[in-house]
Amino acid sequence: MPVIVCATNESKGQVLAPRVRVASSLWARSKGLLGTASLPPEEGLWLKPCRSIHTFFMRFPIDVLFLDGQGRVLSKATVAPWKMSGWKRQAAGALELTAGTLERTHTEIGDRITFSRMED
Repeated sequence: MPVIVCATNESKGQVLAPRVRVASSLWARSKGLLGTASLPPEEGLWLKPCRSIHTFFMRFPIDVLFLDGQGRVLSKATVAPWKMSGWKRQAAGALELTAGTLERTHTEIGDRITFSRMED
């Protein structure tokens, strides 16, 4: 059973996605969003550890945040299908979200992102 968390931009007081799947095993990180037709606005994927991502074999763009160990945004981007992000040496993980989420929530470099576990 995957772990589901809520991702919140504490700096802006905005929920980025209430249902974020945590991918911490090698298999879960390798699979990522491959095989999904789309990413609904309320969902996301938290890859940890992770210092770069790709969108090979994907049919939709995604917003990506690279975070340090304290949840600070180091880098942000909208990544089109069949692209790779750069290597983020300081990153502890990457948060993949529906394209447009970062603009809608005004998320910026330096903002603090937190993850809270969802109760069953």
